[in-house]
Amino acid sequence: MMTGLPRGADGTAPAEGARPGRLRPGLSLFLDDEGGYTTVAVAVALLVSISLVFAAASAEWVMARSFEVQPVADAAAMAGSNSVAAYVTIARVLDACVLSLGILGVTIFGAGLVLSCIPAAGAFGASVCDAGRGILDARRDFAGSATEGLERLEGALPAVVVANSAACVAENARAQGLPYVGCAVPFPTESQSDFSSLASELSSDEMERDAEELRDLAQRAGEAKAQADEARLRGWTADCGDAPYCLEERAATLAGLSGEENPHYPGVDGWGFGVALLRARAYYAARSARERPLDASVDELTNSAARAAFYDFALGRVRSGTYEEHEDGSVDIDLPSLPHNAEETRACSLYTDDLWPCSSEDSGTVLHASPSCPAATGASAGRASLLDLDEGVVTRCETCRMDLSAMGEVAAASTSTSNGFEHYWREIVEASEDYESARNRQAEAEGALRDKADGARGSFERAMDQLSVVRPRICPPGAWGCVAVVSRTQATTIPTELTASFLSSGELPAGAAVSAAALAPDASTAENNVLASFFDGVTSQGAGSVLGGALDGVCELWGRLLVGYGSRYESVSSSVAGFLDRVDGIFGGTVGSWLRGKLKETVSACGFEPVDMRLMKPVLAGWTRVLGQSGYDAAGKARQMVEALPSGASSYDLAKTLGVWAADSLGYGEITVAELQIPGTDIKVPLTIRLDSLLGAS
Repeated sequence: MMTGLPRGADGTAPAEGARPGRLRPGLSLFLDDEGGYTTVAVAVALLVSISLVFAAASAEWVMARSFEVQPVADAAAMAGSNSVAAYVTIARVLDACVLSLGILGVTIFGAGLVLSCIPAAGAFGASVCDAGRGILDARRDFAGSATEGLERLEGALPAVVVANSAACVAENARAQGLPYVGCAVPFPTESQSDFSSLASELSSDEMERDAEELRDLAQRAGEAKAQADEARLRGWTADCGDAPYCLEERAATLAGLSGEENPHYPGVDGWGFGVALLRARAYYAARSARERPLDASVDELTNSAARAAFYDFALGRVRSGTYEEHEDGSVDIDLPSLPHNAEETRACSLYTDDLWPCSSEDSGTVLHASPSCPAATGASAGRASLLDLDEGVVTRCETCRMDLSAMGEVAAASTSTSNGFEHYWREIVEASEDYESARNRQAEAEGALRDKADGARGSFERAMDQLSVVRPRICPPGAWGCVAVVSRTQATTIPTELTASFLSSGELPAGAAVSAAALAPDASTAENNVLASFFDGVTSQGAGSVLGGALDGVCELWGRLLVGYGSRYESVSSSVAGFLDRVDGIFGGTVGSWLRGKLKETVSACGFEPVDMRLMKPVLAGWTRVLGQSGYDAAGKARQMVEALPSGASSYDLAKTLGVWAADSLGYGEITVAELQIPGTDIKVPLTIRLDSLLGAS
């Protein structure tokens, strides 16, 4: 059998001198006489192809396994940062509690200050201030325990970061069947938080002193007002309200007054002593103009003359009377009293003025009631007074018998009986004197109360200013980021189950990877209700069965302040203003109303801004940036961390090797972070953190 081709591979004839039919050596194993492939050629081709396929598969496995250490490092860094994110949420919730309790306590105290300005609400104002002080005391205790609890948590946080990240590495090693070892290290490795603002003392002593002084002044003002109101009521009763007689009725009956000259006031509201003064002026003017003897008798002539003199005197007196109200609430009242007997007549101008005509008679100068007296037969001798009569300068006419007694009987007859105009005028004058004294004492007390209310606003403002300082600086271990180092500590044999017949066994060499994760706000949680959920959880622990009445308002306000800590829609000022507006018994124009408005302005000016309560989530970050921020040479520190990783180490060993504190065993118990007293109650709720939950944050 010939091997090869009669012609060349390209079909041309052999070269001249070549022997026809002889093939080149070696090709006959792979090509037959017909130019096709031999069995040997096919077998070799298949063997080479299979070898190449398995070689490529082995190379792909090596490359994949070589790269997978990096995703493990990424996962470890994320797991460590998840623990930090959980802690940050806890710290913000506790800060929100401290801030909201402080604002709540000061607000309740503010309501107590407002109520202390109300005379009738002094006792209630004191109890409200006590409630405010209790809330501030609870805030102080809670802030102290929260500070200690957060410091304990931050102390354990590096161990939690290491444990979480090491557990993540171990789980990946188990799933992939590769010897991974590593963990994440938080940077900074120690806490740089500042909780001093939480522990700052917020004393209520100044507001308590102000509240006590407000209550004393309000009581004085209230007592004076009650006396003034009682005197005013007596004056109104004598002027318009008594039955069947009063000044209004007597003026209508005796002088025929009506309309604007004799107005009627159905109630004390709108009535003042000036009304009675104007009524008296109109009355005496009318009586003086209309006075005539009722008959032709001498006795009536004397009585009419005495009445005319009394009416003229009274008209002059009431015209000199005054009634003024001032802007500060004080009044000046001078309602003149009128004589109601001979003794009082002796003390006024009716006794000393020359009012009475005299005539020269044989017996001397005689004083008469009127020139029309039948006994006045002599020439006119001018006029004389009743004082002149008593001193003997003139003598009394025995016909008309005009003297001090006759003059005194005119006033006595009208004043001493309940149907006399002067009887009610005298009651009004006495009431006006009591009213003026009480009203001026009330104005003085209210002026002092207003000044003290301004001082109380200052103490309230200072308390709010203490709360509006910069919030705590939350910078726990891992706040800048967590750097993970993961190492494949030994070479791994490439699986040879399928390739052993074609390839010799190979190894995947040891390798390492570095990664880092930092915290960033999760935009999808902008409307998260973590604070609302916390409030519902705390208040549900027995509080619902005891809260009621005013306490419901306190707890409701706390809920609004707490949830509003991170809300863009619920501001502190609107919550406080809404609560103060619900304080009952505050009327416009009062000191309490003024103080309430000023307190609302103070809260609004403090500018409490909502805190960003978006939940934090870990995101991959450049490990060089994290290490650089921590003050390390990034490349050198990363190399040092990788080289320090021991093989087959526990999380404690890893932490110790990398210079991070960690307890031998964190355990799975609970840490009580703080104890919270629910506002308005005696219920205290311990706020605990389970370490197993924190360790499972990844």
